Amino acid sequence: MPNCEGGGVMARTSKSLAICLDSSGYEVSLERRKIYVALEDAEAAKHGRIRVIDESRADYLYPEERFVEAELPLATRRAVMQAS
Repeated sequence: MPNCEGGGVMARTSKSLAICLDSSGYEVSLERRKIYVALEDAEAAKHGRIRVIDESRADYLYPEERFVEAELPLATRRAVMQAS
């Protein structure tokens, strides 16, 4: 399995939504075309990584090119965040 750094869910972090475009090598942790909660991590972004809460319900760093930001209407965004 490719290297992905992780830890526990970070507290009081800005959240966004990201759609996984490519889960190859991470099939146990990510599902292609699924919407994930992404946590702001400026240091990770400097290194081309995105921090997402994956299938294990913990946050891990993945290559950012595997995701695209999900631009959803506010009501839909809130519903997805509440369901996560």
